[in-house]
Amino acid sequence: MYRVVVVGGGWAGCAAAVESRKLGAEVTLLERTDMLLGTGLVGGIMRNNGRYTAAEEMIAMGGGDLFAMVEKNLTHKEISFPGHEHADLYSVAALPPFVARSMEAMGIHIFHQSRVVSLRWDTDQGAMQSRKPGELGTGQKLDGAKGRRIAGVEAEDGRFFQGDVFIDATGTAGPMNNCVKYGNGCAMCILRCPCFGGRVSLTGLAGVKELRGKKADGSVGSMSGSCKLLKESLADHIVERLNRDGVAVIPVPEELREDHLDAKCCQQYALPQYRDNLVLLDTGHAKLMTPFYDLARLRRIPGLENARYEDPYGGGRGNSMRYFAMAPRDNSLHVDGVENLYCAGEKAGLLVGHTEAIVTGVLAGYNSVRYAMGKEPLILPDTTAIGDAIGFVKEAMETEEGRTKKYTFSGSVYFERMKKKGLYTTDVAEIAARIENAGLSGVFGTIF
Repeated sequence: MYRVVVVGGGWAGCAAAVESRKLGAEVTLLERTDMLLGTGLVGGIMRNNGRYTAAEEMIAMGGGDLFAMVEKNLTHKEISFPGHEHADLYSVAALPPFVARSMEAMGIHIFHQSRVVSLRWDTDQGAMQSRKPGELGTGQKLDGAKGRRIAGVEAEDGRFFQGDVFIDATGTAGPMNNCVKYGNGCAMCILRCPCFGGRVSLTGLAGVKELRGKKADGSVGSMSGSCKLLKESLADHIVERLNRDGVAVIPVPEELREDHLDAKCCQQYALPQYRDNLVLLDTGHAKLMTPFYDLARLRRIPGLENARYEDPYGGGRGNSMRYFAMAPRDNSLHVDGVENLYCAGEKAGLLVGHTEAIVTGVLAGYNSVRYAMGKEPLILPDTTAIGDAIGFVKEAMETEEGRTKKYTFSGSVYFERMKKKGLYTTDVAEIAARIENAGLSGVFGTIF
């Protein structure tokens, strides 16, 4: 049985693990913290705008397992909020343990609190390559790295995990020192670096030179775009509206407004409506669609007199910083320079969102098993939104200007491209026909 080791248990890592396991591999998932889903623990938005198309494409291709899990944990279905249509919201409390139980039932070996800090090469008699935890993944590219294979990875507590193929789904956010240096300081977010240590990149451990995203002003990184408020800390009429409609748009007096539109990594929400209003979504908590908001000013807005941040706890000051370490890769999601390493989620580029993480995770999981079997990898064609996005983002990441932008199916640069190319649709039959015409119906259900 082929052994697949997935490092990182966010949306991308979970999708990769599920796909690899479906295809018969023995799968080990190593997660740095004590919970799965990563930013999905605070996210909660699915199917808004072009994400609907991408989700249905993946379902038509046989890789819709994670989307089916989401459907069973929705708080609201097909809602609209500024700039976004037909969105689904899931419970950030109920979904993560549901996903964990489902994966364990599949026979996936999940190891929590297993931060990978070193690796062993297959070709140099067990010599170890390591990097200090918390350093950015900017090691020198290995000379003659093609053909080098990872034999196994070691967790911080000394446990060693061997595999035939590895998937880097460690993300690009944190660690804490990056938030301090490039953001507004550690706001103690869902990444919980002080508790479990900062993110360590498997690609960086392999010595592969990683790519960094930038803000429009050229500075490094980008700030997460939303916060969570304790729903019970809001006025009853706001809670009632959230419970009923899933969304509450609250006008903000001009003197109390804060403009953080340029700071957001989620540029699909960088619209004037998010400056002039508080946009709240019901994901179990009240999701505040701004990267941070001064708490004293927030409490001057009617109905929010007792507002309290749930994540990040310092949401009046800042949020987590992301896009510090992306893997150079091809369109099969194979990482340049290491024979048996694939990547998914934010690791695969400037792709923002849960849907984006899931679809890249499925492709990485599928191709990891194909690699282990000695088969050629699958590259999705640009006649599909998913294939087009993966290829488009790869090209964008290779330019300075491209690295200052973020890409998502739900808005901004890539959603506009989707619409221009005629790839955006909510017609499920049309999407299924598109996948069938590409010869990809059910492809992720088996190895062809």
